Amino acid sequence: MSDYIFIGVPYYLGESRPERQEVAALRDSGIAQEFEAEWLDIAPDFAAAANPIVAVNRALAAALQANAGKVPLVFANDCTSCLGMLKGLAARQPIVIWYDAHGDFNTPATTPSGFLGGMPLAAAVGRGNQHWLRALDMQPIVEADVFISDARNLDPEEAVMLRESEVTLFETVADLDSAALPERPRYIHFDTDVVDCAEMPAMSYPEPGGPGLEESIASLRQALQAGKPAGLLFSLWNSTLPGSDEAFAATLALIRALK
Repeated sequence: MSDYIFIGVPYYLGESRPERQEVAALRDSGIAQEFEAEWLDIAPDFAAAANPIVAVNRALAAALQANAGKVPLVFANDCTSCLGMLKGLAARQPIVIWYDAHGDFNTPATTPSGFLGGMPLAAAVGRGNQHWLRALDMQPIVEADVFISDARNLDPEEAVMLRESEVTLFETVADLDSAALPERPRYIHFDTDVVDCAEMPAMSYPEPGGPGLEESIASLRQALQAGKPAGLLFSLWNSTLPGSDEAFAATLALIRALK
């Protein structure tokens, strides 16, 4: 059997949206069977949490902890699921390799839009939205343990805060690939919008430029070969947008790079 377990998180900012079929498409594709791995969908207890994002992340953390002998491959509809990943992987003390066209480093005080999906990494290091961490009974992670690649669209105050932090920023995935990172287990967070939208369409927040699909696949392979994986999360495309089938195929290619 595989060392991996596949985990579906079919929620967007804590909500189940029937029109969003990305996680179901991956589950039904048989990709887990290709890896000889089990597929598990989380089941949040929304009645037990005042905040639905907290409920989703509690369920994800519990699933990781219950399968501590496996390397989780998690498929989510937004990046807030990084909190459940970090809670569930805490015993492995991973560094964080964060592929994203955005920084996700806003707080309620810096965000121009109020979009919660642009805040989870800041929350994870103790900046803003600490009610999420308190509800998950987790401590902020160390900023110096975070390595971001290709965050090519940052809001103005977000950019200042990120560049003044101890987070390491790599302008390109090539820079990340050539860097010497700490020899510790790795939580790899891969937002599919990091890939050039010419090859990864159907993004809710598309960003031109960035690495192509083959370069992204090569970088994922390099990240896995250079250090022991603690877990991986893919933040997925938007199946309601044009180009969804192409994004689905591109995401399958990224997953198959992990074999």
